[in-house]
Amino acid sequence: MCRRSNDVMRTLIDELVLKVSNAGSETNLADAMAYVTRQLDFDHFALSYQHHGLSSTETDFLLHDYPAPWAQTYVEFDLAGNDPIRRACERSMMGFLWCELDDLVPMSPGDRRMLSVGRANGIGDGYTVPRHLPGYASGSCTFALRPDRVMPRPMLPVAEIVGAFALTTARRLAGESPIIARPVLSPRQRECVLWSARGKTAADIATILSIGEDTVIQHLRTARERYDVHSRNALILCALFDGLISFADIRRWWYFH
Repeated sequence: MCRRSNDVMRTLIDELVLKVSNAGSETNLADAMAYVTRQLDFDHFALSYQHHGLSSTETDFLLHDYPAPWAQTYVEFDLAGNDPIRRACERSMMGFLWCELDDLVPMSPGDRRMLSVGRANGIGDGYTVPRHLPGYASGSCTFALRPDRVMPRPMLPVAEIVGAFALTTARRLAGESPIIARPVLSPRQRECVLWSARGKTAADIATILSIGEDTVIQHLRTARERYDVHSRNALILCALFDGLISFADIRRWWYFH
């Protein structure tokens, strides 16, 4: 019985992956996602992809079949910038249930009001599959339920796999923006930026690297100029998004010191 169940699940995965992968247009993909949503026993879907950071323009891709009142409210009140689900996408390596948001990100009263408004407009619980590459691209595939529905938990592994393939198709259909050259920093400039990200002052960095404080100040000034930013925090953010330094570089040092 278990083997037969596994065979049925694999067959379903193969069918749904093929359907979203073969979509040749946004219309085809929207139709495929609507079909997938029904097969997984969900009510709605939302598929988004954004290429950003290293290109001269941003490429946005968004498909959904959310109830019109909720979609209109989301856009009119510009809720995307305060969406806890979007924030949680940057904190999870795999799909997550919306009821798990408290475990992923701090939830403010405004976040809870937003989810409450969503429920009032026909969107209850959901399952979101994230893909996030800092400084380059981000995307998510969400399957949502009406407020009166129970989460189809046996289907979540299928949603995870199919969602990942749907995002790959979204990326293909969105295309890629022209890449512009990254700023180039010298090894010493990178070291100064890294120690600055770890909270060290120019005087601290000078002592650590055995160079003059004026030299450190000049290295950081040059780095800001190359990134065309005017503050220490903006420089650190740019370096993180660009992959010049990593969160692990910073957190590991904090942990051991």
